[in-house]
Amino acid sequence: MGKIIRNIPNCITLLNLVAGTMAIICAFKGVEPLWGLRGWEWGAIFIGIGAVADFLDGFFARVLKAYSELGKELDSLCDLVSFGVAPSLLVFNLLDAAGAEPWLKWFMLIVPAIGAVRLARFNIDIRQSSFFTGLPVPANAIFWIGFCALCTSGAAFLTFPVVFLAVLAVESWLMISPLKLLSLKFHDYKFSGVNLWRYFLILAAVVLVFCMGVGGLLWLIVAYVCLSVCVKVS
Repeated sequence: MGKIIRNIPNCITLLNLVAGTMAIICAFKGVEPLWGLRGWEWGAIFIGIGAVADFLDGFFARVLKAYSELGKELDSLCDLVSFGVAPSLLVFNLLDAAGAEPWLKWFMLIVPAIGAVRLARFNIDIRQSSFFTGLPVPANAIFWIGFCALCTSGAAFLTFPVVFLAVLAVESWLMISPLKLLSLKFHDYKFSGVNLWRYFLILAAVVLVFCMGVGGLLWLIVAYVCLSVCVKVS
């Protein structure tokens, strides 16, 4: 029984991987209809499911006291698929449908490569408990989902080579930057201290998505970075 309990978080982590794999499959449908939605929309949904699983595996690991080195490494491998490869392929396939230059999409291969470096650094950096050094890969995935939504809702300027490459360069740099960003992991749920900023970001997510739709997720990550720079994170 003890062995089963210890592996519950790992099983949830694998759900993250399955969701990420489904997102990749859906990404290749681009804007084509798939199960009542467009392919990229299902891809975004599966990335969201992966994010929920990513949260729950850590939650159950804490509740069940089932931490392990295996779980830590497994989590990073699954995150690379769901939040590095999957969003990269969403954009890769969507750029063609958005009428972008054919060569532009190949630059998206940078994203999973940078994401792998970000996750490897995280695994060997014991300081990142109350803050993150660089943009977390789930936040990277959220940004690109918002990007896809804006591209399909008329923001064609985002696919202009100069604009797109500038956005890609900044987003990639943020993942491996030395910037200290606010950790969104709650150690308690009090309305005080750094938790106030966490609750603010949750509220901002609701407001931005309500007002702007899924495209608001891009601006949520922009707000997250700006807030972390303005607030003293330690």
